[in-house]
Amino acid sequence: MTTVPDKIQTWQMVTPFKKDRETGEVTPGKLEKTEIDVPELQAGEVLVKVAGCGVCHTDLGYFYFGVPTVNKPPLTLGHEISGTVVATADDVKSWTGKEVIIPAVMPCRKCYLCKTGRGNRCLAQKMPGNSMGIYGGNSSHIPVPAIDLCEVTNRGDIPLEKLAVVADAATTPFQAAKRADVQVGDNTIVIGVGGVGQYMVQILKALGAANVVAIDINQERLDNMLKNGADFVVNSMGKTSKEIAGEIKAFRKENSLPSTGWKIFEVSGTKPGQELGLALLSFVGKMVIVGFGPQKVEYSISRLMAFDAELIGSWGCLPEYYPSVLSMVTSGKINFEEFVQTRPMSTIQETYAEAHKQSPDKRIVLVPDF
Repeated sequence: MTTVPDKIQTWQMVTPFKKDRETGEVTPGKLEKTEIDVPELQAGEVLVKVAGCGVCHTDLGYFYFGVPTVNKPPLTLGHEISGTVVATADDVKSWTGKEVIIPAVMPCRKCYLCKTGRGNRCLAQKMPGNSMGIYGGNSSHIPVPAIDLCEVTNRGDIPLEKLAVVADAATTPFQAAKRADVQVGDNTIVIGVGGVGQYMVQILKALGAANVVAIDINQERLDNMLKNGADFVVNSMGKTSKEIAGEIKAFRKENSLPSTGWKIFEVSGTKPGQELGLALLSFVGKMVIVGFGPQKVEYSISRLMAFDAELIGSWGCLPEYYPSVLSMVTSGKINFEEFVQTRPMSTIQETYAEAHKQSPDKRIVLVPDF
C-alpha cells in the first residue's frame, strides 16, 4: 500500500548556469536537495508518487544555457514522468492507485488553441519542470491534473520507471509526425538519432513510412537504427551538406525514389544539423524542427517559396496521443528497453554534467531514492 507523505522530497535548481557575455565568466548552475509541503489538492487534481523521471535535453538547456523558464528558480526540473497515484481530490477518486504517465505539457483545454486542436502549444499549459515552479519530476511526488493522465495498463515486465520516456522522448516524435502529416508510403529523413531521434525513426516506420534515412555522427547509433526501422544511414562526421546530399541521391537512384516531397525531421538540436536539414529541404518537402538549440541559423527563406516547401516547428505532444504511443511501446512496435537506462536520482548532478558533455546513447531515467 502506498502512503501520502508529509513532505515532498525534491532536487531544486536554485540557480541556472550563467555566462557573462562581456567577460566570458562562467557561474555554474546549482542543484539543492530540499523538501516542500504537500499541497492541498484542488478539484480534478491528484498526487503522483514518481517512479522515474527522464533527463531531457530541454532540462539541460534550462540548467546550462539559461533558457528562460515561465517560473524563475528555485524550481524543480524534470518533465518526463511516470508514477502511481497515491492521493486524489474528491471528484477524481477513481484514479487512486493507478499507474500513470504524466504528459510533459498539459493544456488548459479552454483556450482557442486547445479548441482548434493545437493544445500542445497552449499558452496556459502546465509543464512540470518549467511553468509548475517547485513541482517537477526530480521529486518524490508531484501534484497534477487528472484529466491529462495516461493510464498504464498491460505493461508486462516493463518497469514503470522506464516508461517515463513515453512522456516526452517517445511522444514528441509522434506529434512531429502528425504535424508533418506523415502518410503510409512517405519518404523521410531523421537528422540526429540520440535520445529522441531514435524514437523518431521507429515511429515513422510504425506509421508506415516507406523509407527512413537516419543521419548522425555516431556510427554505433546508426548501426542500431538499421536494426530498428532505418532503411539507409549516413554518417555525417566531417562531411559537407553537398556530400551528404550526394549519398542520399545515390540511395534514391538505386531504389527509384523521387527527389520531391521528402519529409525531414531535425532532432539533433544542433546548428550543423539544422543547417543540413535546410540544405536538404527541396521541392514540396517539409522540414519539422523537433530538437532545441540556442544557436541562430542563416537561411534564405525565399527558397521556401521557390520550392513550395514548408518549415514547421513542433512542440511537445497532445495528451490524447499518449495511449497510441504507449501501445506502440508495450506491443513491441517500438524497441524500447534497449534505449533506456536508469540511475538513482541522488546522482542527478553527475548525470546532468555527463549528459551535458555528451548526449547519452540511452535515455537516462532518474529513479527517486530519497
